[in-house]
Amino acid sequence: MKIGIASDHRGFKLKEYIKNNLRNYELIDYGTYSEESVDYPDFAYKISKDVANNILNFGITICGSGIGMSIACNKVKGIRCARVLSEEDAIITRKDNDANIIALPENIEPQYAIKIIESFVETSTSLDERHVRRRNKLKQIENEG
Repeated sequence: MKIGIASDHRGFKLKEYIKNNLRNYELIDYGTYSEESVDYPDFAYKISKDVANNILNFGITICGSGIGMSIACNKVKGIRCARVLSEEDAIITRKDNDANIIALPENIEPQYAIKIIESFVETSTSLDERHVRRRNKLKQIENEG
């Protein structure tokens, strides 16, 4: 399984921790590569394009709050990015929303971030009719733009 990871300068330390401690997945680093100030939309766009084009199975993004990365990722057609703060958030957004990228805040406890990511990628998408119907409505909105 290929997972991309990207951060801005505020998320750099957590990104590096995740890269060094997340096991059993092929992790591809989309930057940034230091704590020097950068603009998060640049990195959100890079990873989102590769998720949308099925080069990556999933994406992980990190910025100060997780909100900016989430907003930026969701500008790319085919992306369903959710800011997550817990394992429960990660499971629900995969199961119900078929999210393909998560956005984490920089200040989340690093070991817990690993658990959140594992919960996210190991959760299957629900085929329950109500969730499929709702996801299809989201796609329709996205296509009508």
